[in-house]
Amino acid sequence: MDIDRARTFLEIVQTGSFRDAADRLHVTQTTVSARIRTLEDELGRTLFVRNRNGAQLTTAGKEFQPYAQSMVQLWERARHQLAIPAGRTSIVALGGELSLWNPLLLDWLVWMRKAMPKVAVRARVGLPDQLLEQLRTGVLDIAVLYAPKLLPGFTVKLLQEERLVLVRSTPKTGDAEPTDYVHVDWGPLFAMQHNEDAGFSEPGLMVGLGPLGLSYVLRAGGMGYFRKSAVAPHISAGELELVESAPEFTYPVYAVYPDAAAERGDVMESLKGLTEVME
Repeated sequence: MDIDRARTFLEIVQTGSFRDAADRLHVTQTTVSARIRTLEDELGRTLFVRNRNGAQLTTAGKEFQPYAQSMVQLWERARHQLAIPAGRTSIVALGGELSLWNPLLLDWLVWMRKAMPKVAVRARVGLPDQLLEQLRTGVLDIAVLYAPKLLPGFTVKLLQEERLVLVRSTPKTGDAEPTDYVHVDWGPLFAMQHNEDAGFSEPGLMVGLGPLGLSYVLRAGGMGYFRKSAVAPHISAGELELVESAPEFTYPVYAVYPDAAAERGDVMESLKGLTEVME
């Protein structure tokens, strides 16, 4: 079967419409319709019901979905394996959210180099939706995320219960007052808990990336919620201090990988290493 037809099928499932799938695949809607029509002819079953709200899977479409997922992942896996560098036994593709790369995933890469020297590593950094898309299409073997969406055919493993703590700059850090609050968008759960418990007025600065907010506070002064492991060295160095009376918030970290990865020793060993560096 043409792999493009399987990709097109999965894009429609993901986006919920032929038009949006065409936009993401950078083809015309006519091309998308033709691919699905050919696929349905090959299978002898209708896969989608189209209506005003987009496209919905039929019972046959739901049955076909895991097979399409496996086809695309197998294709990507074959491409990876054929590109294995000389002297290496396999390739493991890792991905993580931007705010997790330093130090967690950097430590992971160092562990991989020492413990699995025969395995080539491909590392990617991205936003959660980007990483999930790369997992879904087989580009990634493992992704480390804070709040992953559940995907059929994938395992979501809790790695660590990270904590978000309120810190403020010490007087020597910057010109701003330590009470100038920098709001970091840590996701909907934090937003809900934060609005209920923190009691801060409207912040003067809002950022969508933890490391950016932390770098700002370190340079310009102020206060904000950041990952406990990220601020620990700055507290030790006297650049930041904990606000002792402030509430803390849970921010769990998860690894997401295909169910089929359980049969791959290199992926399972890589996950073991990730667990070790988080201890």
